[in-house]
Amino acid sequence: MDNYQTYSEADTIHKLIKPSIYICGWTEDNLRYEENAGANIINPDTGKVKKDQKRIDITLRVKVAPETQPVAVALIEAKAAKYPPTRGLEQAKLYAGAKRLNVPFVYATNGFLFVEYDSLTGLTSQPRPMSEFPTPDDLRRRYEERMGFNLEDERAKPLLEPYVGGEASRRYYQDAAIRAALEKIAAGGNRVLLTLATGSGKTRIAVNLLKRIADAGQLRRALFLCDRDELRKQATGAFQEIFGNDAAPVSGRDAQTNARILIATYQTLDIDTDDADANFLTANYPPNFFSHIIIDEAHRSAWGKWSQVLRINPDAIQIGLTATPRQLKVESDSPEVRADEQISADNITYFGEPVYEYDIGQGIEDGYLAACEIRKSIVNLDETGITIADILARNPTDAITGERITEAKLREIYQKQNYEDEILLPDRVLAMAQDLFHHLLDTGGPHQKTIIFCVRDTHADAIAAVLNNLYAEWCTANGEKRAAPYAFKCTAANQGRDYLADLRGSNRTHFIATTVDLLSTGVDVPSIRNIAFFRYVKSPISFYQMIGRGTRLHTPTEKLMFRVYDYTDATDNFGKDFITAVAPEPSQSDGDTEREPREREPIIQVEGFDVRVTLAGRYIVADIDGQAMPLTIEEYREYVASNLLREVDTLEAFRALWVNPAARGELLAKLPSAGRSVLLLQKLTQMDAYDLYDILGELGYGLTPRTRTERAEAFNYKHIEWLDKLSPRAAATIRAIAAQFAYDGTDGLENPQIFRAPEVANAGGLEALKTVGKPADVLRETKERMFAA
Repeated sequence: MDNYQTYSEADTIHKLIKPSIYICGWTEDNLRYEENAGANIINPDTGKVKKDQKRIDITLRVKVAPETQPVAVALIEAKAAKYPPTRGLEQAKLYAGAKRLNVPFVYATNGFLFVEYDSLTGLTSQPRPMSEFPTPDDLRRRYEERMGFNLEDERAKPLLEPYVGGEASRRYYQDAAIRAALEKIAAGGNRVLLTLATGSGKTRIAVNLLKRIADAGQLRRALFLCDRDELRKQATGAFQEIFGNDAAPVSGRDAQTNARILIATYQTLDIDTDDADANFLTANYPPNFFSHIIIDEAHRSAWGKWSQVLRINPDAIQIGLTATPRQLKVESDSPEVRADEQISADNITYFGEPVYEYDIGQGIEDGYLAACEIRKSIVNLDETGITIADILARNPTDAITGERITEAKLREIYQKQNYEDEILLPDRVLAMAQDLFHHLLDTGGPHQKTIIFCVRDTHADAIAAVLNNLYAEWCTANGEKRAAPYAFKCTAANQGRDYLADLRGSNRTHFIATTVDLLSTGVDVPSIRNIAFFRYVKSPISFYQMIGRGTRLHTPTEKLMFRVYDYTDATDNFGKDFITAVAPEPSQSDGDTEREPREREPIIQVEGFDVRVTLAGRYIVADIDGQAMPLTIEEYREYVASNLLREVDTLEAFRALWVNPAARGELLAKLPSAGRSVLLLQKLTQMDAYDLYDILGELGYGLTPRTRTERAEAFNYKHIEWLDKLSPRAAATIRAIAAQFAYDGTDGLENPQIFRAPEVANAGGLEALKTVGKPADVLRETKERMFAA
């Protein structure tokens, strides 16, 4: 046997683990290497983003027959052979759970011994030899016992149906979500909740779910219910791609009762409001007409009536899809009221806990969603507040009539933080718009697709007007042709949906949309690069729906990241539960639909305030224990350091690992965001002149960091005795190689083209090193000495 102390994780997998499990009956047909897309690494200074290393997880799958879809049952977490088998087990538990791979068994191994964690019992085994690794039949039997069904049961048949187009047609988390849903159904459940971030492909999941159910002969007729015409159009295209003419959109003129897959909106079925009578639903679809119902955006309707679809189809398999599972805070004591409120609004009470979750943080880490940077700012008036006396001293007027507002009327309508709703402050609008415009100029220019969430319609008007003025002034000053319209209001009051095509498709006009709620949900505009909060958002449901407008990647414009400009502490909603109080009618806090215009209230306009906006901090959204959270630089440093020390506990071990490219790559892949975390810290802490070795060395082990230039110069005097023993040409070549470190760091030393660099070639190049020994050995020793104490 080779010296296992030198094995990397890859060596351990291929030389120890695979041979051992093959003996136990596992073949290549049973193994699946699940990859993510690779994290999107943000350079906060330039805004440029590049793809980072992919994380690869090894899943074990069981097959009932050669032609059936394998079912994932376990995850193998491999560590280099020199480490104990338990190393990485805790991390693997997170990867295997209902927020990632959705498998019940986890195996952590060093190739000699393994430990098993059973997520269904919570038990971890003692280390055992690989010769005792469970067989496929063993795991299938235990999986079936834990799940409560046999894979050959009738209800389990959809689990065995292959994907249309093969496995390449799905992402790892989509497969995990589909399996989780089908497993609950196979176990006898008929209500399923899936929670996935906006942009993660919920419609694709719905299509594949129903296709596999249909291929198993268990789908009679299905309803896909969404809340916008645009979503119906998108869903129709996705379903017809797989089901052809068996999928059809429902309209007021055609109930499509002969179709197998019906795609409808709440509005079409007359179930979108409390006042709706559900006539279309009840007139066209008798009880239990549908065998399967999928509710898209299932967080909707704290006041609506879509639950009627579920009530009149009690025997149907009912599946809820949402990015924000609503939990209801019920204040009524009436059992009837509580039951009605829970079925129509409380997803957890009705559907049960989500069988699978995939949030924005995980999507960003995997590289399937755009990375997110937050820039929080403080508006001085919002911090100090303004008093009635402050307003009266500035002669407030009615913004519509121009009449003077009396003190009595002012006291009647005044509330703190009602700015731009009952109190219009032109000075605050100008200051915030100027600040945002300057940010746009600093991050690529004014022509960036942006959504600004405003308080109400008049506020959206005011912000659009100010931004158009700022843009016109900038065009004049820079000799640029003005794009018109540049900023525009996009609300229900001005038929904002008519502008969506331009916001989405035009690259010459319609850059900044000011809205209230119209663009908060159900609108797919992948090119959006910025989300700005000019209004207070108290509801986490509203907040996540709004943030979701920026999460999609957009290949045509090379969009891999988006920014959130937060002027109102809206991002404090990260990490909060989706709990809302019962609302008898739509309100701003629900965030599910554009608010209807209210009866005119006296809007107070007050000018003369000194408004200042200051940057309060920059944050990066990271996946922390399965939840998206914004972290400050210091918090991020601590988080990365703890992960580093968990993998490599001493500086000596870190040095030895760093000079091995494969081992170094494995280490970086294990750090938060697959190494993106280190590169972010390099930029955010202004350490661009330092190699990642020094950044991590300081972070985890207190190493005094040296710049690349300092480390290259130190190499020459610290190792002069070694160099003097070599021939002049060999010593000159090594010095030239070391000098490459000053330019490109570790990557420069390992560049396959290093011997073609003029400095290296002129010093003697490859032939000079051959006089010392094998060039690969000389290069390795050079690296070891470069990072020596």
